[in-house]
Amino acid sequence: MSSAAPTPTDDFTPDAIVVGAGLAGLVATHELVLAGRKVLVLDQENRANLGGQAFWSLGGLFLVDSPEQRRLGVKDSYELALQDWLGSAGFDRDDEDRMAREWARAYVRFATEEKRDYLHALGLRFTPLVGWAERGGGLADGHGNSVPRFHLTWGTGPEVVRVFLEPVLAGEARGLVRFAFRHRVDELIVEDGAVTGVTGSVLAPSETERGVASNRDVLGEFSVHAPSVLVSSGGIGHAHDLIRRNWPTERLGPCPETMISGVPASVDGRMLGISEQAGAALVNRDRMWHYTEGINNWDPVWPDHAIRIIPGPSSLWFDANGIRLPAPCFPGFDTNATMRQILSTGYDYSWFVLDQTIIEKEFALSGSEQNPDITGKDLKLTLRSRLAKGAPGPVEAFKQHGVDFVVADSLTELVDGMNAIARGPRLDAAELERQIVARDREVTNAYTKDAQLAAIGNARRYIGDKAGRVVKPHRILDPAHGPLIAVRLNILTRKTLGGLQTDLDSQVLRPDGAVLSGLYAAGEVAGFGGGGVHGYNALEGTFLGGCIFSGRAAGRAMARRARG
Repeated sequence: MSSAAPTPTDDFTPDAIVVGAGLAGLVATHELVLAGRKVLVLDQENRANLGGQAFWSLGGLFLVDSPEQRRLGVKDSYELALQDWLGSAGFDRDDEDRMAREWARAYVRFATEEKRDYLHALGLRFTPLVGWAERGGGLADGHGNSVPRFHLTWGTGPEVVRVFLEPVLAGEARGLVRFAFRHRVDELIVEDGAVTGVTGSVLAPSETERGVASNRDVLGEFSVHAPSVLVSSGGIGHAHDLIRRNWPTERLGPCPETMISGVPASVDGRMLGISEQAGAALVNRDRMWHYTEGINNWDPVWPDHAIRIIPGPSSLWFDANGIRLPAPCFPGFDTNATMRQILSTGYDYSWFVLDQTIIEKEFALSGSEQNPDITGKDLKLTLRSRLAKGAPGPVEAFKQHGVDFVVADSLTELVDGMNAIARGPRLDAAELERQIVARDREVTNAYTKDAQLAAIGNARRYIGDKAGRVVKPHRILDPAHGPLIAVRLNILTRKTLGGLQTDLDSQVLRPDGAVLSGLYAAGEVAGFGGGGVHGYNALEGTFLGGCIFSGRAAGRAMARRARG
């Protein structure tokens, strides 16, 4: 150590180093503690940020053939889920997708056979309604979930973090775990072709609250060795320069000029380049998962703080020119197809048009802080919030205070408000009305040629949607369902789908396919396993699950290495 003051890396000889105290890092540390290994956990943020961006998540988990699904009449299987996964992933790269294909099969098997029991034993529980996310593009063997698989954690993201953090903190009390906060890794130590440790900077103390951007003032340096090093530092979600550099223009269209951030500023992607410099294979850089339903947080925590609307299927979706989006670009169906459609206009935003009836039942906001009833595991508050008349409190707050929301009693007023906040062409009220009226005429029949209304009918055959998520089709322009509401939707940055290529033990590979001895990767930095287990599309509920699966694999493999 070259810094004068003692640090947590002194007088502690670890069996393993974990770089990043997010969910994947905590899961790996938990497994190492179970095996009796000593673990040094390094993180550039302070203790308040334990759990990383998983803490801010809604806590959705992808499960297959679960008791929750079966109770709702959902018939699922490993075979169906794997068909959906592979149809969504679209693996088409022989080398870069080599391990991703193996991870996909292993992960879907885990989600079918082990995942729920593994989490249940740690104390994790789920709400009874299973969500139907990312419903897909309309083909049985194409993208999307054929059935509902989004299991919402009772307690949301903080609860997912808690069930792993508590045993890790118990390990800290026993002397098996040492945390070194405000320790930023700048380089991996490579000796004789193997990673044997890390060096980096000791950052100035920070008392910032969770998620708030902290200083990067350097006070000193550190260096520490161990038999194995895990990189679990997350992706590039807040590093807009890296997103722009790797944006898949040919596949999705031009990179948005305006992007808002769905993750804290600490999600900077630094360890991807640092690992590559040490000899790691970094693959599928152009694969990423950003959302088209982003709104600016009226009460932000981090810079450009974005919240995602998780919509039901009834809102009408228009591009910046005021043209209704075609199938399958309906709310909650096909994220990347919708992204392509929006960006093909030359603009980087779009519009929802809906009414009060729709917002009350179909609008959910992603994030633990936007769902205080479920996050707090308060059953009475949950029932009161979800079943009472009116929109849930956090949704209503955005409706009243959010800069992206327009509320009006007439379509003319609504369009005037939309034009006041548009970043592009002025909308024509008469043209918007023509399209809405055409759709409204279809509502009077039990059958329709309108693909969105047909999809709504399909959704309402699922009891979970009919009971709690999807309103009965009605005329948008019917004053009885007013007022009218428009929402300007922005591109929200979130997940990195490519990353460090790993084998099924989460060992990092070199570009030639050989193992880079001593180095492991888990979570988003590994593309949630294999360097890109999702391929081109995510099926939702797979962010946390991927961190858990890859972190578990890494922790168990590192424990075996320390024993050997």
